[in-house]
Amino acid sequence: MTWVGLIIALAGALGYALGAALQQYEAVAEGASLRLVRRPRWWIGGVIGFTGACLHAVALSFAPLVAVQPISVATLVFAVPLAAFMYGRKPYKAEIFGSMAVAVGLLWLMLLVPHHDVPPRLGNGAALGFLAVIGVIVLVTQVLAGRLHGPGRALLLSVGAGMVTASVSTFVRVVGGGMEGDWGRLIHWFTLAVPVLLICAVVLLQRSYAVGYFGIAYAGVQVVDPITSVLAGALLLGEPLPTSPSTAIPALLASALTIGGTITLGRLAPCLFYTS
Repeated sequence: MTWVGLIIALAGALGYALGAALQQYEAVAEGASLRLVRRPRWWIGGVIGFTGACLHAVALSFAPLVAVQPISVATLVFAVPLAAFMYGRKPYKAEIFGSMAVAVGLLWLMLLVPHHDVPPRLGNGAALGFLAVIGVIVLVTQVLAGRLHGPGRALLLSVGAGMVTASVSTFVRVVGGGMEGDWGRLIHWFTLAVPVLLICAVVLLQRSYAVGYFGIAYAGVQVVDPITSVLAGALLLGEPLPTSPSTAIPALLASALTIGGTITLGRLAPCLFYTS
């Protein structure tokens, strides 16, 4: 069933990429404000992105976090060219190489994680502790972002968004993967936490998009989300992490590639994302 989850996750990744590109275009025009609800294209992007997120949630019911989350990295390869198309231009080489470096590096890093489907179990105390940690990190990133401008601000805002998005994936994995055919297990506060966290993630995403550096904002989310999810899967749900010493060097190379791609995207001027 893991392969079914991976196929569904890929379809969701494509939808999420298109939705993000549409919403970023509108967020730059209107800012991260309630005025966005008057923009039909923002709603279209939201519906498409939500459909992609729903497919991602379904995928998590069939496969573990460490298998599904790396698929979301594929969205970066599609989202950056789509964003360029929205502004009526071809993507720049730096955008292409930067996004590919991040995607390949992070995918390589995630592939080093052993795939083993473990029934997800999460206690109330551990869940509340997890949310508290996420909340503190998000608060810190928001405060620090308020003191910065440009790519630094976009990156910090995207880190907060990625952390919350990862918490959504974690709870979806617990709820969906723990059902085991018993729909009664949906009656739990974990289920209610999912839409609340999802709304928070959407707000934080729009704030990061509105800064204008779509490449760095989107890359930040796509890096933080899967890494946080994999760590949550390992620390909270008992999903395995690589333990072989032979994975250390490949992991360092993959991390360097990911960091290099992120820096490349961060050095692009905002006008490259708005104009032709």
